[in-house]
Amino acid sequence: MITIAQNGNLINVSVLGEFTLADFKQFEELALYELKSTGEVNLLFDLRDMINYTVDVAWEEIKFFSREHQHDFSKIAVVTDDQWLTWQAWLSRLFVDADIRAFADYNEARAWVG
Repeated sequence: MITIAQNGNLINVSVLGEFTLADFKQFEELALYELKSTGEVNLLFDLRDMINYTVDVAWEEIKFFSREHQHDFSKIAVVTDDQWLTWQAWLSRLFVDADIRAFADYNEARAWVG
């Protein structure tokens, strides 16, 4: 399950429990709308309460960010204390032009992403 909040050009996504394809599609719909409206979007993913994600979410994320929208995001902050997710955020920088950073502290991530 996800919750999404929007403030200007910032989309703030919090994942609770399992991150499913339906959740990703909900995020994707809002992100595409914002990209058309504002042209530049920053993302804040709070993954501290995420238990896991489905394989189809991983594939959809790769398609969305690396193939379709690799130049569309300015900053992406990932809040997690999981080393694997921190490593994935670092690896994502190879495929996306956005400045991607992982944070353990939500407030630091929020301040950085704008």
